[in-house]
Amino acid sequence: MAKTSDVSDKIIQALADYLKRDAASIQTTHHLRDDLGLDSMAVIEMLYRIEEVFNLQIPDQDLVGLTTVGQVIAYVQGRVAPPKASAKAAEHTPAKAAAKKPAAKPSTKSKKA
Repeated sequence: MAKTSDVSDKIIQALADYLKRDAASIQTTHHLRDDLGLDSMAVIEMLYRIEEVFNLQIPDQDLVGLTTVGQVIAYVQGRVAPPKASAKAAEHTPAKAAAKKPAAKPSTKSKKA
């Protein structure tokens, strides 16, 4: 599982390399277009690089919500870290619950025809 600081560092470094800027000058509050000067095409190129770095695919419908550096970091962190709730839910799946139930006892009553 990737740590938040690892994700943040990689994304900020990717932005810094792309923009040819010092990574320390890029803040999580920076807006990709307004503060960093990325146009629509540049944002798509950056997100493509991030997809490659983290081996994930960002669906088109998710692009709308990724407007700041912090939003991109939070989104990627959520995608690379397995959700904790899913791991706990897997322990209580119906298949496991059914396996723990005792088998139904056969009826001892005789059937009359």
